Formats: sequence, C-alpha cells, structure tokens
Amino acid sequence: MAVGGAAGILAGCLVSPAQAATAEEAPATVACPADLAEKATCYSGQDSHGAHYTVAVPRSWNGTLVLHAHGGPGLGEESDPERSGDDLERWSVMVDQGYAWAGSAYRRGGYGTRMAASDTENLRRLFTERFGRPSTTLIHGQSWGGNVAAKTIEMYGSGADSPYDGALLTNGVLAGGSRGYDYRVDLRVVYQYYCRNHPRPTEPAYPLWMGLREDSAMTGAGLRARLQECTGYTSPPADRTPLQQRNLDDILAVTRIPERTLESHLTFATFTFRDLVRRVGLRSPFGNRQVRYRGSHDDAALNAGVERFDADPAARRNLSYDSDLTGAVSVPVLTLHAIDDPTAFVEHESAYLDSLEGAHRDRHLLQTFTQESEHSGLSTAEYAGAVSALSGWVRTGHKPTAASVASSCPAFDAVYRTGCFFRPGYRPSAYASRVNPRPGATRWPAMTRAQEWRWSRLGDVGIAP
Repeated sequence: MAVGGAAGILAGCLVSPAQAATAEEAPATVACPADLAEKATCYSGQDSHGAHYTVAVPRSWNGTLVLHAHGGPGLGEESDPERSGDDLERWSVMVDQGYAWAGSAYRRGGYGTRMAASDTENLRRLFTERFGRPSTTLIHGQSWGGNVAAKTIEMYGSGADSPYDGALLTNGVLAGGSRGYDYRVDLRVVYQYYCRNHPRPTEPAYPLWMGLREDSAMTGAGLRARLQECTGYTSPPADRTPLQQRNLDDILAVTRIPERTLESHLTFATFTFRDLVRRVGLRSPFGNRQVRYRGSHDDAALNAGVERFDADPAARRNLSYDSDLTGAVSVPVLTLHAIDDPTAFVEHESAYLDSLEGAHRDRHLLQTFTQESEHSGLSTAEYAGAVSALSGWVRTGHKPTAASVASSCPAFDAVYRTGCFFRPGYRPSAYASRVNPRPGATRWPAMTRAQEWRWSRLGDVGIAP
C-alpha cells in the first residue's frame, strides 16, 4: 500500500495495514435483499484475514462505492457470516440510490477499532480488484461503526493519494473509547452500590471495571433477571416495590441514562467491558476516583459508598491508541445524529467537533441533527439525502449547510415516505455536560496526532487484531 511517511507507520503497530487482496477466492453471487432483487447483483465472500463480507453492485451503478462499517462490537469469537448481509438489507437505500455497497463483518468479534478499520480497508482493495476502481469512495459508519469509519479515514485517508473521498457518520460513538464509555463505567458502579447483586455478596468478588469476572457463566437473561430484581424495570410502576422504584429513580438520575435503554447499557458495561479489558491486559483502562456523583436521594452516602478505582496507564494508553480520534481528517465528513439518541448520546458530536477544532480540521466537518429518538436506525429518506449531500460536496468541492441538507430531504421522502426530521439550528451541549468528566479529560482531541505518532513507535501498543 502506497502510504507515505507518518500515515504508514501509524497504520502499523499491532494492527498492520491490510494486505493486498490476493489470497481470497472470488466472491460468490448470492441473493440480494428482496427490495434489491431486481436492481443489483450481490456477492459474499471471506477475505484473507477471515472476515466475511457482502457486496452489492447496482445494475445502474453511479460509479460511487459506499463502504459500510458496522456497529457493536459483536462478541463472537469468529467473523459473523450473517452480519454484513443483514446490514446490506438495513441500508439497502444506498444501493437503491445507485451506489455500490460493501460491508465487512470484521475478522473476529470483540473490541478492536483499528482491526475493524483495517478490515474495512482490506475490503475496499478487494472491491477494487474484483469490480474495478470506483470514481468515488465514501465510507459510512453507524454507532461504534462511526468510530471505526472515523478511525479509517484517519489511518488510511490522509494525503493527496487518499483512496477515501468522504465519510458519513451516523449516530456515531465519536468521543472514542477512553472517554466514550465513562457513563457506562459510572452506571456499573452506581448500579452495584444500589443493587448489590452484580456480583452478589455470596459470589466471588472482582473489580467492577472488569465488567464481569473471566470465569463467570452469566448470560444476558441472568443479567436481566438481576436488573429486574433490583429495579423492577420491566414491571408497571404500580407493581414495583418502593425500594425497586427508588433504586431505579436513583440509577437513572445519577447516570442520566434513559430508562428504555438501561438494560442495553448495563449489558455493554458487563459483557463488552469484559471483552475490552481482556484485550488491554486485564488491567483497568477506566477510572472514577475523583468523580462526584449527583442526583440521588442521598448523594453523600452514594459518594462515600460507591466503588472507586484508577485507570492503569498502560491499559488506558492501549485503549486510547486503538479507538480515540485525533481529528486529523483530510476529506469531507458529514455527520447525522438523532438528538434524543438513547445509546450514543448526541453530545458525542460535541466531542468530535472539539477534536477537529483542536486539530484545525473543522473545515472538513458538517454536522446535522434530527428530532428522532432511536439509535439503531434513522429515517430512510434522511440517509438518502445525507449520502447525496456528501457526494455532491465531494464532487463539486462546495460544502453544503445543515439547512441545505434538510431542504433536500423532502424530495427523497417523496419516494421513501419515512419522514424528514432535521433540526438545522440545533447545537448539542458539551460532552462534559452529559458525561462526568475525569480530571484532565475535558480538552479535545483525547489523543493528538503527535501522541499517536509517539505511541506508534513503542511497538507493543494498542489492541491486537
């Protein structure tokens, strides 16, 4: 791969640049999702790293490729052969609009942002080898995939010879790993203070930053049962005990996590934390030593009794190197975020803007917001309008505005009938207004380009692929 200077070394370290796609077998033709059956030809395969992938090429291809970075991460040991096909069905609007689409399921489950970026880049090369060089290459990432896509353009998209022309980041986890999960750290310790059942006093103890001890056989159903036991969250309020209701009220007030996604956040802070901590050497990348928790019925007791711990410097460095964003982008980036996203709070967008401003690259960024309240999917018409606006920006060099993106949506909604909910004048509050800031963690970017360069020279840094 022809990547010059610092970019080549930064793409190295534990996650090496993806090798040219020469060892893979030719992708097999497969059935497309039903709504694309008459419009595209679809393919699937597995690359030389073991990552399953899906490709769709419209019969009237406009010459632009959209690479898709999926969210998660999933926690299976192997690459999921169904994942990229499911994502194609979910974002088939892009193929319907004439774009070729390619999505990798990554070589394994579990956390690894640079690994996922490497597998995405490998799929781009494979597509070019098998189907020809696109006139334009865009990347789209949703949720954690937004982090992956943003990392991909930082790793592989710099310089005049960048193979990437633009990025669309939707409901993205754009604060990165070292700060982007602090509210789940807080949930883990606040939940245990009130509930005392994860772990129970009769079970082997472990530090809560682990999420779950290595040898635990707990399942998702088991975790849900404990959450119900403590808070009655699945019961009508009238059926909860007074203690359950108070526990639920305190947990939600202190963490500011919406009630309807409490279970999913606790699941992440349990099972995904266990995976993540394993990948940084069974040391804590998180800390809460000086956090002051507020909003409960008795803050003094909460702060005196909640478990405290410090981040291990090496573990935090490894997580930061793997997933934090430097803001050093060189291509147009358009973000689309639901204002009431209950999973990746809209304040992630403030962290990303601050990161690009810190890197003096904010001229490459346009942020748009919608009055929606889901994380996993936005209006189909909005996706169509956003990728069209990004394509126009890349093609003409003329940066759109939030208002122009909003005004273009009704034309797409005439086709898809899913609604347009843009709020062009909206600006989110600072990230620290929603997530308890740790000492020294209010300036952005969380990792500068210079710091990334220094860490890359250490050799044994990051998360192994």
